[in-house]
Amino acid sequence: MARRFAIAFFLAALSAAACSSPDPLQELELRDLETYWAVDAPVGQTQYLAPVVRFHLRNKGRKRLRYILASAAFRRKGVESQDWGSASTVVTAEKDLEAGRESLVVMESNGRYFSTGTPQSMFEHKEFRDAHVEVFLRIGASTPTKMGEADVERHIGAKSVQAQTP
Repeated sequence: MARRFAIAFFLAALSAAACSSPDPLQELELRDLETYWAVDAPVGQTQYLAPVVRFHLRNKGRKRLRYILASAAFRRKGVESQDWGSASTVVTAEKDLEAGRESLVVMESNGRYFSTGTPQSMFEHKEFRDAHVEVFLRIGASTPTKMGEADVERHIGAKSVQAQTP
């Protein structure tokens, strides 16, 4: 009887371990985090400027990952208690992220500044506030895990893309 109980307990523990959610901190590496502002398509004379976070996500585990959700919370400095904008994307929408591989992730906030002036002039407006972003990752049904954060740099366009342009 004790042996049956031990075997049943072992099998239950084994199946519970198989169903556990992977830990993003153990399975993923966020590299080359970069922030900037993007100019959206104007509407009439109105220009729109949105904060962006960009990074490479590497699967540092041994198994391919089928479902990874990246999300970002953007807040304006001075009013950090208020959500300002957010973004999310399914990283593995096209294909699984194989062990050792990485994927480029770019997320643009739905929070924006707008003006009838030039996008660059928005940085000088008295109502402009710099932004801060927190990046969260989720694998399958895991809990969203904070993987990084940064202030949004005060320039338009990704430096890494600008450096590659001749």
